[in-house]
Amino acid sequence: MPTDKNLGPATRIAAAALAAGAILVAAPAHADSKGTVHLAYVEWSSTVASTNVVRVVLEEAGFDVKTTSLAAAAMWQSVASGDADALLAGWLPTTHEDYYNELQDDIDDLGVNLDGTKLGLVVPAYTEFDSIEDINDNADKVNNEIIGIDPGAGLQRLTGEVIEEYDLDVRLRDGTDATMTAALGNAIDNDEDIIVAGWTPHWKFARWDLKYLDDPKGVYGGAEQIHTIARKGLKDDMPEAYEILKNFNWTSDDMGEVMLMNEQGEGEPYDNAKKWVEENADKVNEWLGK
Repeated sequence: MPTDKNLGPATRIAAAALAAGAILVAAPAHADSKGTVHLAYVEWSSTVASTNVVRVVLEEAGFDVKTTSLAAAAMWQSVASGDADALLAGWLPTTHEDYYNELQDDIDDLGVNLDGTKLGLVVPAYTEFDSIEDINDNADKVNNEIIGIDPGAGLQRLTGEVIEEYDLDVRLRDGTDATMTAALGNAIDNDEDIIVAGWTPHWKFARWDLKYLDDPKGVYGGAEQIHTIARKGLKDDMPEAYEILKNFNWTSDDMGEVMLMNEQGEGEPYDNAKKWVEENADKVNEWLGK
């Protein structure tokens, strides 16, 4: 999910993360390979889904692919520095605007790969209140807290602004995507109220009946788009891979299918991506230019 707005320090953190050694997954090299495409990603369920699907498609086109899991700041920096070829998780125009503004001269925006993202406070559909303005009157029902995600996430920063702007009598708990969804699932199993910082696309909306609380002051902003970002020079170095990355575009429903397979443990993310690609040949052929 979205990351913090202090890009200068984040850039230094990115370099440290790279130096520390991120998780690297490389496909075996083949003698007839068209080259190796290096995709950087973060361990968000949405990005795991998109990265694995694109990996499978690039491999079908004859490329070797390696993927590196990084913090979001390091992901952006790795592409800007040329250490990675592309990322599929550029949340624009708002969430990652500072990353984009600082690094735009060193990256190539290939356009939107998913339209209609959303950030906000999420509650079970059975929750009796519908607006952020209603939280203080019901704060005791949610233990006077909002369950958040990573402390460096832009969503956390925005949620802190929401608490201040609406003068909410709640605290924001740091956590992760996994701890947030675990808390949400536990509350729903016990028919309890809970408020979590959430976003679309995410598999939780496919698993549970949820709703966003209205944000009449618009602190979370409007819908965003997820962009594919490539390093400078990729178009000249590997034009076919560049075109595939540029053509990649799918819907929240498409992504949700893959995310839910991953979450339900039906297979490894790479295997689930292969299954989805096989079942969606028409769409994939458009990405391949067939």
